[in-house]
Amino acid sequence: MLKVLIIEDERKLANSISAGLLEQGYDCTLCFDGTSGLEAALKETYSVIVSDVMMPGLSGFEMIKKIRDQGIQTPFIFLTSLGQMEDKTTGFEAGADDYLVKPFEFKELLMRIKALSRRPFDSAVTSVKNYKYFDLEVNYRTNSIYRSLNGNRIQLTPKEFALLDYFIQNPERIISKEELCEKVWDLDFDTGTNIVEVYINFLRKKIDKDHEVKLIHTVYKTGYIFKAE
Repeated sequence: MLKVLIIEDERKLANSISAGLLEQGYDCTLCFDGTSGLEAALKETYSVIVSDVMMPGLSGFEMIKKIRDQGIQTPFIFLTSLGQMEDKTTGFEAGADDYLVKPFEFKELLMRIKALSRRPFDSAVTSVKNYKYFDLEVNYRTNSIYRSLNGNRIQLTPKEFALLDYFIQNPERIISKEELCEKVWDLDFDTGTNIVEVYINFLRKKIDKDHEVKLIHTVYKTGYIFKAE
């Protein structure tokens, strides 16, 4: 059974989300402030964490940073009324994988939870233990990623891993933003969102920044391509 940690100080909303997820077969843990949410996240292993941003104790932004600092890469969804792009960017940069603005439809939250709770290495290439492209190496058994410059392990969030994995499955092929939205986020493409650009930027900083040969390239007005160049 998949376990979901719900951290939300609006108790009516928290209980409503929990009831809906229980009907779908999820096991839910409820916390009503950031401090207890952090304690729960550090104590137990969850499939997904769903959290508000503005809460008593720690804010959601402060909490996720502490969670990520402990090396915990559990998929994380923010639920919040803070819908400005700078707020979303702050959340993503802190380590969130998704961001849902209140009010929202429960079915949309459920869809995003399902998408994030999939194991990031559930892909077409996992019949082999190790994947290598140019100097990038991925071990799908341990979710370990390396490039040969310094041999240090590259730490990715689950959504960053899923994005890289989709590029790995489709090397040297132009992939549109629409396709990435659908395949990586399970979302219909919205011309008003820049979630793809945000995560491409995150992934480039971790995969390409210190390397002369880049692997992720923008194709003007078309999309992106994964190739050594």
